[in-house]
Amino acid sequence: MKNKILMSGNEAIAEGAIKAGCRFYAGYPITPQNELIAYMSSRMPEVKGVFIQAESELAAINMVYGASAAGVRAMTSSSSPGVSLKQEGISYIAGAELPAVIVNVMRGGPGLGNIAPAQSDYFQATRGGGHGDYRSIVIAPSAVQEAFDLMFLGFGLADKYRNPVIVLTDGMLGQMMEPIKVASCKFQVSSKKPWALTGCAGRKPNIVKSFFLAEGALEIANLKLQEKYKTIQEKEQRFEGLFLDDANIILVAYGSMARVAKGAVGALRRNGKKVGLIRPITLWPFPSKVFKSICQRNKKSKVLVIEMSYGQMIEDVLLSVNGKLPVEFIGKSGGGIPSEEDIINKIKLL
Repeated sequence: MKNKILMSGNEAIAEGAIKAGCRFYAGYPITPQNELIAYMSSRMPEVKGVFIQAESELAAINMVYGASAAGVRAMTSSSSPGVSLKQEGISYIAGAELPAVIVNVMRGGPGLGNIAPAQSDYFQATRGGGHGDYRSIVIAPSAVQEAFDLMFLGFGLADKYRNPVIVLTDGMLGQMMEPIKVASCKFQVSSKKPWALTGCAGRKPNIVKSFFLAEGALEIANLKLQEKYKTIQEKEQRFEGLFLDDANIILVAYGSMARVAKGAVGALRRNGKKVGLIRPITLWPFPSKVFKSICQRNKKSKVLVIEMSYGQMIEDVLLSVNGKLPVEFIGKSGGGIPSEEDIINKIKLL
């Protein structure tokens, strides 16, 4: 444990953001992400950044819009109902092609729901969530160390593609504490932003907008976005794979749920079962390439999708295997979490 410190997932996300260069944060309190905003209120002044507790979630995301347009690495965070309120602003940020990081520490829903962990915001995060034809890059950590590390990736991808990045986690990972190293830095992108609104002395003024009223202008802008999304889908798929070479049954789970699935894989392997795991790290773009590869080399495998929802990511799995492998499902929500025993019992029936 030497050189490690004990942090909660929420604190690790906040410190990771600061280490990745975030210097503007605006947010509004909501459980179970309150440790994140509290940590930011303490740390941002120490690094000469700006912390604002906004008057609402809508105000917070629009403050991030403005800060990002000015060229600073900007972030907001919330939990499920709060992120729903931010959707209009996220759509504007995507339409204006601005980089920003939005953290969703998911809780149970729909509606006000409860503060128990859930994964039922998958559709909202991966399908755009707000109005218009746009996509957000979505990354999902499964451990406190990874929650810290992936903030470098999140800000890097946001800058690289000038696109919103959603960090999708849940109340379980946000609240749990684990020892982590905080000095690592795995992803660097140039901080030069010639498009930013930093004053136009000596050059033409920059224009940042998502409002294209002239006939055909919006279609041209949207076609440009679609080309960018194709590039992201091709280049940015990420996943963790375990025992995929010989697995007859492949579990698929992300975030906190993947930790439980890993436990089940270990228990089943000790009993001679050839079980493997795919843990998507990017939920959009979804790592469909690894599924296509498995379909080609092991046509007798079965897939079991496990979610803290009643079935959302399973749609991306079904699209990826394209009917070539059978796909089964276990899901709970509203605070229910499939256990290792649930997974093992389900596998006995396959």
